[in-house]
Amino acid sequence: MANLLLTEKCVRSCPYCFAGKHMSDSSSGKMISWEDLIYVVDLLEMAKERSISLLGGEPTLHPQFLEFVIYLLERNFQVRVFTSGIISNELLDTAFSVLHGIPADRFSFICNLNNPVQTHTPLAEVESVRRFLSALGSHTVASFNIYRIDFELDFLFQCVNEFGLRKDIRIGIAHPIVGKQNCYISPDDMDQIIDRLFSYVPVFERLRIRPSLDCGFPLCRFDDEQLGWLYRHTGGASRFGCGPIFDIGPDLTVWSCFPLSSFHKKTLYDFDSLHDVYRFYEHILKIVRVEAGGIYEECDECVFREDGICSGGCTAHILRRFQEEAIIRFPEVYS
Repeated sequence: MANLLLTEKCVRSCPYCFAGKHMSDSSSGKMISWEDLIYVVDLLEMAKERSISLLGGEPTLHPQFLEFVIYLLERNFQVRVFTSGIISNELLDTAFSVLHGIPADRFSFICNLNNPVQTHTPLAEVESVRRFLSALGSHTVASFNIYRIDFELDFLFQCVNEFGLRKDIRIGIAHPIVGKQNCYISPDDMDQIIDRLFSYVPVFERLRIRPSLDCGFPLCRFDDEQLGWLYRHTGGASRFGCGPIFDIGPDLTVWSCFPLSSFHKKTLYDFDSLHDVYRFYEHILKIVRVEAGGIYEECDECVFREDGICSGGCTAHILRRFQEEAIIRFPEVYS
């Protein structure tokens, strides 16, 4: 599934923001055109890919946001929109009238929620998110990015119950952004993060909510009991890989993922197909993994990494370490 940025404008500034480096290097007014959207959709169709994720910035800030969504649905794409939930009342009313009747398996929101107590959030933003969840909660999956050790999840459970959100919570982890400072979880803190996450298991079970771990979690930091619980309660949905799920900017620049948004950035016109994009970034990431197996020393001899079950953590951690060394490695890892 490709991630397509409709715009680089955003309505908030999160301390861990994965897009921070890309946004700071770009014009904030940049938005995708109809012509470029159709070009991307045609490439997806040629690759027999029927799913697309719309990102930003805040994708709903694009003036043609709803028209784009309707167009994609008419072309039989499954559409996911990653949003902050901070949208105008006028757009929310229109979006509800257009989208609420569409089956959730064809169209859904992934709403990135920050804990208003732990992440400074203006009251107007909190109220806007509540209005969004009240209107479109049945089509929404809550998403949360861990960027501090003492994170709390109670507010997420409250949102799921109060607004009738889908019984899934996407759990991401903040990674370093290559070439920029941001809040992220250090590999040394991973054990504390996982133990704290599993302290919420009784609540997940009582409310019958399923957590889904996003990429970058190293498998070796989970014990067998934790892995067994994840398998039973997520059906194998959690990811221990780190591969290119590439992002396409509104000007059709392309990169491997947001933490690597300054690493071998290209333009989509450099490639003949989406398969070529995947193959290019897979090759680059393999070169990095030759230089370092993963974020821990023991990754070099890990059988799970060798068998492709785990990638050894986020590549951004490895590249960050390389930048602090003398330039002694393959030139591809410094670009």
